[in-house]
Amino acid sequence: MSAAQKSDDLTLLVKIFGKDRPGITAGLFDTLAAYSVDVVDIEQVVTRGRMVLCALVSAPPAGLEGDLRATVHSWAESMKMQAEIISGRGDNRPRGLGRSLVTVLGHPLSAEATAQITARITRAGGNIDRIFRLAKYPVTAVEFAVSGVETEPLRTALVTDAAALGVDVAVVAAGLHRRAQRLVVMDVDSTLIQDEVIELFAAHAGCEDKVAEVTAAAMRGELDFEQSLHARVALLEGLDASVVDKVRSEVRLTPGARTLIRTLKRLGYQVGVVSGGFTQVTDDLKDRLGLDFAQANTLEIVDGRLTGRVTGEIVDRAGKARLLRRFAAEAGVPLAQTVAVGDGANDLDMLNAAGLGVAFNAKPVVREAAHAAVNVPFLDTVLYLLGVTREEVESADAHVED
Repeated sequence: MSAAQKSDDLTLLVKIFGKDRPGITAGLFDTLAAYSVDVVDIEQVVTRGRMVLCALVSAPPAGLEGDLRATVHSWAESMKMQAEIISGRGDNRPRGLGRSLVTVLGHPLSAEATAQITARITRAGGNIDRIFRLAKYPVTAVEFAVSGVETEPLRTALVTDAAALGVDVAVVAAGLHRRAQRLVVMDVDSTLIQDEVIELFAAHAGCEDKVAEVTAAAMRGELDFEQSLHARVALLEGLDASVVDKVRSEVRLTPGARTLIRTLKRLGYQVGVVSGGFTQVTDDLKDRLGLDFAQANTLEIVDGRLTGRVTGEIVDRAGKARLLRRFAAEAGVPLAQTVAVGDGANDLDMLNAAGLGVAFNAKPVVREAAHAAVNVPFLDTVLYLLGVTREEVESADAHVED
């Protein structure tokens, strides 16, 4: 739209609607060009093959408005379209301060949920300026451009309602930075993959029950992460190192994981993983998936057997946040432009440190603390929270050789 358009200048809103076909937009502006009007704003929407095209233009020279109206209506009729022309003054109403993008994911997205979310935006003081569908499968993803309210209070207002309505909502500040090159860092166990790696190792050692007991004690707060890590790894002492290859082969990627990473890489993002699991698995995932960064704990192996100890830096809750910062520095990406994805309390520091923290099929305490939540079993739905459309995902897939 033209910032120079005076508030008292006469303008015409030209609306064309009907069956979409190639050439409609070009035909309308070719018709308007004969009257030497200037374009102030354009908006076009196509839904199920039906087009609504709106053009806000300056008024034609004196005495020609009636002829313009007649000519546009005649052209529209020839194209089997309908036309409406409304006189007014100036440009569109200025948008209020505060610009946010609200992404809503539903599986399905019900009318009731949509009504509640949009009403909550209004009650928070926001105005919906534009609505755009990002995807129709595997979830319905819709993006609302909202003005008039700052991002943080809008996020606070919407996230609580979303959980009760059975939809996922992400609220981020609008601006050029949203699609700037970013860094995405994910947890591994129960996020990038469907498994808990320590449990896969324990199955080969025949100590699943004992590992589960230690895990339960940690969840009750009787052990911190580092204590529980050492206690569980100790149960693997003496296991033949050949089990590493077996565990690698047993790891199951979360549905959509490959699509997520492939799309992010094609769009110029850098991608990393941090894990309370083990480098013997994460290094393999890094090679297989083309990740830029990977860090985890390392199982000590001596003389071809696991010693029951870990070596090097411990990756715990604080360690994950520390590694996010390290990866961001190495990637040359401001922390505000990072995205973290995880499912457990061990990921909370990382999720809070990132510019956008996404809880993926997480426990309630994690969902409540994260900036956004995804509660469907498809990891690639995270893309929609970043404003990536399904068409961009399919374009990335099309470039992959079978």
